[in-house]
This record gives sequence, structure tokens and C-alpha cells, in this order.
Amino acid sequence: MNVFPFGTLSDGTPVTAARLETASGASLTVLDYGATIQSVCVPGRDGRLVDVVLGYDGAAGYESGHDYLGATIGRVGNRIGGARFSLGGKEYTLAKNDGENHLHGGARGFDKRLWTMAVSEDAIVCERLSPDGEEGYPGNLQVRVTFTFSASGALTIAYDAETDADTLVNLTNHCYFNLNGGGSAMGHYLQLFAERFCENDEHCLPTGRLLETALTPFDFRLGKTLGADVGAEHEQLRRGGGYDHNFCLSGRRAAVLQGEKNGIGMTVDTDMPGLQLYTANFLAEQPGKGGVMMGRREAVCLETQLYPNAMNCYGFPSPVLRKGQKLHSETVYSFFTEA
Repeated sequence: MNVFPFGTLSDGTPVTAARLETASGASLTVLDYGATIQSVCVPGRDGRLVDVVLGYDGAAGYESGHDYLGATIGRVGNRIGGARFSLGGKEYTLAKNDGENHLHGGARGFDKRLWTMAVSEDAIVCERLSPDGEEGYPGNLQVRVTFTFSASGALTIAYDAETDADTLVNLTNHCYFNLNGGGSAMGHYLQLFAERFCENDEHCLPTGRLLETALTPFDFRLGKTLGADVGAEHEQLRRGGGYDHNFCLSGRRAAVLQGEKNGIGMTVDTDMPGLQLYTANFLAEQPGKGGVMMGRREAVCLETQLYPNAMNCYGFPSPVLRKGQKLHSETVYSFFTEA
């Protein structure tokens, strides 16, 4: 366990980082700003540690950045069509921060908030109270995100929330993974266990229609490289500039991702029904950790979630959290090394 300063925000507010380390030297670093995963270092086949997530070296990058690198996303991850929803007979208006739609919690979502952080030998716990009316959402929402990192290399993210009024909640993490430690991620091999995915409109907003993955570039059930079909002639790929779609998961094992250079692999297990596959199509070219440039398609996001735009799509799993209910969800990213 290690806690240390991570710079300051533009108003002088200090940002703190906490690190969990295993006996092998593998580590997880989390910031209290955005409840953000700043680094995950795991050993490659040669034993050397590789940082497998994109990020910045100081608080300023996270404050000014617009790509949500490693951040906890809320209240509602992904998109809400028209930036409005009806609940309990009342219509709520949200920020339009993605064209006419609402994205990742709004103009100042959970990723741009300072959380209270508590650190023990085996866990980093980030908490905050999202007040009634924040970004247009009803109810005072108490949120807790617990990060653990086991000796075997399993990163578990547990989400807990409760509210004093009916509201919407869809929490996720926006890590950008590159298991090579840098460069293009399109050579990564992905197996994604989903028979259907959400059709998107021209603005990457689910229409409510579910499409079959079979016989399309969206079929990862048997595994293939991310770059194999990302440039294929397909209307859904054109609309997203690549993969930026919710996949309807077939079970708890969501995906297996493997880098092609150092033997590092990762499994994803979740109790969520969906996973957003995003191939960093719009990641701005910019300096990241160590001043190394990062940019388009140099990472992949595997965001576990409820289906996006669920309030406007009949039959999608509901993001409504009722007063008195308690939300609990877990996603596990388990790292392994192949010879």
C-alpha cells in the first residue's frame, strides 16, 4: 500500500494517488479524482512489468482530457437519446454533451469529480454523494467503488449505490487497455461472448434493435484480432468509425483479450448484461505517461454496462434504481501471462 500526491487541479485542489502492490511487483494505481485507474502494471513473459492502461503522469492531464482515460463513469455511462428521460411521470432534462444526446454522465460527470478515498492493505475505496439535481438527475445518490488487486493478478471493481429518490444508474469504468504497453492495439486478439449487439444510429446511439453477430464483422465468439474487420465495409462500422457498440453478453465470462508481443492476456467477467467494445476510434493524439504519444486505435475499451439508451428502447434492461434499493455489481479483469 502506498499513498502519494499526484499534482493539483487548476483551482489548486490536490489530487491523491493510491497504489496496491503484489509480492511479484504487479501494481494498481487509483486516483481520488474521477475514481480513476491511472496504471495497471503486470509482468510479461520475460518477467518485466508492463503498464497496460493508457493515462497521464499528473492531475492536469485528467482534468483537461476529454477521453475519460481510466475514469469511473456515472451516473449513467454511455448515451441517453435526446438528453432527457421520463421517470415517475416527470420529465428530466440532461446536458447535451454529445450532439443532441447525453454522454457519460454529462458536462461534469463522475470522471470530473473529486472522490473521498480510503486505502487499506488490500483495497482502495472511493466514495461520493452525488446530490439531487446534479447534471439533471433526481435523488441524492451515494456511490462507492471498491478496487482490489489480487496476488494472482485479478483486478476487481465493485460498484455500490443507493438513492433517496428514484433515479437512473449505470456505472462503469473507461480503462483504455493496451496489453503491449503501447502502439497499435489492433493486433490484439479478442474473444467476445455475444450473439447479438445493439444497432446504432448515425450518432452511436442504440436504436432499440438487436442485430445478430453471426456472419458479420461483429462476431468475435471464436476470436480474432481487433484489426481483422475494423475497416470492413459495414454500415455499423462506418457509423462508429470502428467498433463503438454494446454487445449483449451470453454469460458471466464476457471476453478474453490477448496482446501479441509479450504474452500478456486478460479475461473479463461481469454480472452486467452488456459490454461496450470501443476501439479508440476518436482518441485524440496526445502525450501520455512518460511523454509517449497515444492516439487513435492504440487501445481498446471493454466497458461492462447496462445497454445504452435503455430508457428509450423497449425491452432493454432498466437502469432505474428505486428509492430504498441497493445496487451492487462487480466486474473482474484477470491478467495472465502465456509463455
